[in-house]
Amino acid sequence: MKMYSSIEEHISSFPPDRQKILEKIRETIHKACPEASETIKYGIPTFQLKGKNMVHFAGYAGHIGFYPSPNGMDEFKEELKPYAGGKGTAQFSWDKPIPYDLITKITKFRASELTK
Repeated sequence: MKMYSSIEEHISSFPPDRQKILEKIRETIHKACPEASETIKYGIPTFQLKGKNMVHFAGYAGHIGFYPSPNGMDEFKEELKPYAGGKGTAQFSWDKPIPYDLITKITKFRASELTK
C-alpha cells in the first residue's frame, strides 16, 4: 500500500469521480465534528480529536474503507450490517449510495466518546 503524506495526496490518487466521493466523506466528517484535526495514521486519512484517533477512511480499488474503532462498529452494528468488512471496518461500494448520514452519526458518537 502506498504511504501518503496528506489526505489531499490520498484523494488525488483516484480518478475524478472517486475523488468527489472521498472529498464528500471528508466534508461529512468535518461537518459532524468541526474541531477534529486531519492527519495520516496507519497510512490512511485519519481524523483526530483531543489527540486521539476518532475515525479513519480510505479509498481502495474495490471499495471505501471506513474505520470508526471497535466502539463505533459495536454501537452501530445493525446499521453497518450491509457494509460488513473485516473486523472494525465498514466497506462502502463505489457503485452504491454512500451512507453519509450514518457516517455523520458514527462520527458524532466517536466525538462524544472522546470528549467525555
